[in-house]
Amino acid sequence: MDPKMALLWKRSLISCGLIIGSGVLLFKYTTPTEEQLIARLSPELRADYEKNKELRRQEQKELMEIVKKTSASNDPIWKTGSLQSPWERTDLQNQKLDESNVLFGKGSSGIESPLVKKDRFERDQAESRQHEMLEKMKKELESTEMIEKNSKNSKSWWKLW
Repeated sequence: MDPKMALLWKRSLISCGLIIGSGVLLFKYTTPTEEQLIARLSPELRADYEKNKELRRQEQKELMEIVKKTSASNDPIWKTGSLQSPWERTDLQNQKLDESNVLFGKGSSGIESPLVKKDRFERDQAESRQHEMLEKMKKELESTEMIEKNSKNSKSWWKLW
């Protein structure tokens, strides 16, 4: 290879490496972390983010289950997926969807995620908290009943009967 050509290749590789390296360093040191982004949010947005964190986790879980089921099949992904494409809906389904969005005050862009319905998820969460509280109350009731029973069974020294 010609020495001038080798020098040209060296210069171009070094300059490309410097450009890529500086880009990586800039990205690493200028991109905020998730915690920094959340800390910069307004209190209302931060509260909304924290409130919906479990919903997003549940959606990710549902999506991963769909992906696993789809990957196990030999059919194409558009045939095996349980999610229905908005372009393949029938006119009747689109009409019902538009009517429900109008009823609930949503625009046409207010379609909820098909993976996890927010109201159903929140209802399930509330029911699970309620069941936990009921179980805790039952245990407390049983313990107080045991204490009362034990106190009734023990006779005091001043009672003769």
